[in-house]
Amino acid sequence: MEYRRVTSQILVGAVVVLLGVVLLAETTGIYDADRLLVYVPSLFVLVGLFAVVASGFRNLFGPLAVVIVAGGWQLVALDVLAPETVFSLWPVLLVLFGLSLIAGQYRARAVARESDFLTSVAVFGGRAERSTSKTFHGADLTAAFGGVELDLRDAVVEHPPATINANALFGAVEVVVPREWNVRVDVLPILAGAEDERPRREAEHDEVDLVITGFALFGGVAVQD
Repeated sequence: MEYRRVTSQILVGAVVVLLGVVLLAETTGIYDADRLLVYVPSLFVLVGLFAVVASGFRNLFGPLAVVIVAGGWQLVALDVLAPETVFSLWPVLLVLFGLSLIAGQYRARAVARESDFLTSVAVFGGRAERSTSKTFHGADLTAAFGGVELDLRDAVVEHPPATINANALFGAVEVVVPREWNVRVDVLPILAGAEDERPRREAEHDEVDLVITGFALFGGVAVQD
C-alpha cells in the first residue's frame, strides 16, 4: 500500500478499532487493560502528527490542535500535570487558529495570480465562493460555527492535483466539483464527517485532480457535484 493511500481517516478508524478491542478485553475480563488505557492519548498524538506529514505540512491547525489536546490529556493521565494546569493553556488553540488564517493568506499571495488560489473564512455565518480560474491551484477554507461553499464546476486544474485545505469547526465546508474529477479526501475527522458524496461512475481516470486535506470537529467536509 502506498504511503499516500493511508489517509488520516483510515488511521483514525484503526485507532478506534484498537481502542474498542482493548476496552472489550477489559469489560469481558479477558485482560486487565488499565495499563494500556493510560496511553490512549498518545495514539491520538500520533494521528495528529501523521496528518501533518501526510498533508505535506499544508494542514497544520487541526492536527496540531489534536496533538496539543491529546498531549495534555496524556500528561494528566500520567500525573505529570494537574488537569487545571492543562486547561489553563486552552488559549494556545486560539493562537493556532489565528496563525492558520494568516498562513492561508500567505499561501494565497505566494501564488502567481491570486485568482488561482482562493481563501474564504466564515465565522458565525455563511460564505459562497466560485472560481472560474483556468489554472486553479487550490484554496484555504475555514468554517467556524458557519458554512463555506466553493463551486469549482467552471474551474480547470492545469497541473493536477490542486489542493484544498478545509477546516470545519462546528460548521461545514462543501466543495462542488465537476463530476469527472477524481477527488481524494484526506481530512482528519474528530466526531465529524468527511466524504465524497458524488454518485460513483463506471469509469474513472487514475490521475487525482484535487486533494482535500484539513480538519473537521463536530462538523463536516463534503464533496458534491
